[in-house]
Amino acid sequence: MSGLVKLYNYVLFGMAYCSGVTIFMAVCLIVMDVGMRITGLDPFVFVLTTVEYILLYFTMLAAPWLLRIKGHVFIDAVTQFMPPTVKKVIAKLVYSACIIACSIYCWQLIILLVEAIQSGELDMRSYEIPIWILFVPMPLCFFMCIIEFFRYLIGIDDMYSTAVEERESV
Repeated sequence: MSGLVKLYNYVLFGMAYCSGVTIFMAVCLIVMDVGMRITGLDPFVFVLTTVEYILLYFTMLAAPWLLRIKGHVFIDAVTQFMPPTVKKVIAKLVYSACIIACSIYCWQLIILLVEAIQSGELDMRSYEIPIWILFVPMPLCFFMCIIEFFRYLIGIDDMYSTAVEERESV
């Protein structure tokens, strides 16, 4: 079991690292595009489409890691004033709802990915790219979010365990 946990953590942090690399690439592409426009050169046609894909991949690759470090947006204005036992029950309900939602998204995205692979459809914008490439990171992202919410549900971690001031520094 320890090996499986290490592998999962390796994948989780690898995805976060790849997310950082992709957003850095997007910034470089945008700077290059703007620089070419300012100097009167014709910018590369692939930049806009590539940045759009990068933004999707960046989001999908970063989401599970942000969930792990509690860097995502969530509202605890109501729960912070509740008694600990009620707060714990509400938290378990929230985790369960999130697991259900992520499971539905994951399943539907797997179906879309398989359909896109089978159809061979192309995304035709500034360059042609198989549409299934859009769907590749999504099922993995939602599956890993399921695992992260399950960690909260079984008590390995608690989304509400840190103070608001600590979370705001993330």
